[in-house]
Amino acid sequence: MIHDRERSALLVAAREAAGRAYCPYSKFPVGAAVLTDRGEIFAGCNVENASYGLTICAERSAVFQAIARTKGPLRIRAALVYTPTQTPTAPCGACRQVLNEFGPDAEVFSVCDGPGTIATILKDLLPQAFGPHNLNP
Repeated sequence: MIHDRERSALLVAAREAAGRAYCPYSKFPVGAAVLTDRGEIFAGCNVENASYGLTICAERSAVFQAIARTKGPLRIRAALVYTPTQTPTAPCGACRQVLNEFGPDAEVFSVCDGPGTIATILKDLLPQAFGPHNLNP
């Protein structure tokens, strides 16, 4: 379980990232931040493209930042998604799968400007997940 100060730091990083989102098509900025087992925080934002399939979500952007900047194996303890909306938005299925690769037991928080918050564990968001353990016969 993460500490309140870690969750606060994740929220600050995710909010800042949302402010840098490139979302001219959806007008839906999203920021995300992940906390590693080393105590490092990496943030990302959604980046849209006119060819919609090339768009990347904030959660995957944050994970990819962590991979690019971490030496050795990556283990995610927590992820926080921030949207400047009145209701929280949970990670999409693709982001859940990517988060599962590096933190199947990670705490996941979805936070917004409204009163709602989603607080769960990735295993509850992605039950019976496909992962590295399924690849070995």
